[in-house]
Amino acid sequence: MASESIDEYISQFPPEVQELLQTLRKVIQESAPDAQEKISYQMPTFVLHGNLVHYAAYKNHIGFYPAPSGIHAFQRELAKYKAAKGSVQFPLTEPLPYELVRKIVKVRVAENIEKAKAKAESKGKLKKQQ
Repeated sequence: MASESIDEYISQFPPEVQELLQTLRKVIQESAPDAQEKISYQMPTFVLHGNLVHYAAYKNHIGFYPAPSGIHAFQRELAKYKAAKGSVQFPLTEPLPYELVRKIVKVRVAENIEKAKAKAESKGKLKKQQ
């Protein structure tokens, strides 16, 4: 079911999953206070100079999508979870690793800010050349 807002998305799950999603949302908000929320790819998404992270609930896990760089930077800490190039699955049968999520989000924030600065500097150089 397509959701219009993150609140609507979260409301469609059982109460215990809603609680996990709300806590995850709060951790991300605290770690990226300047990020905006939206639904993208039918998932809750945080955006700061481009997509920052996505997350979604499934039958047996919470999917967390911090892009390949977010997974790569924390390979050792994420080793116990099922992971792919840009995603990780946190089983609903285990506590979510909120502190690890916080660290990943902060790395992604720094990355996106750095990319935005480089892009702005590049545009500035192009203007000077013209």
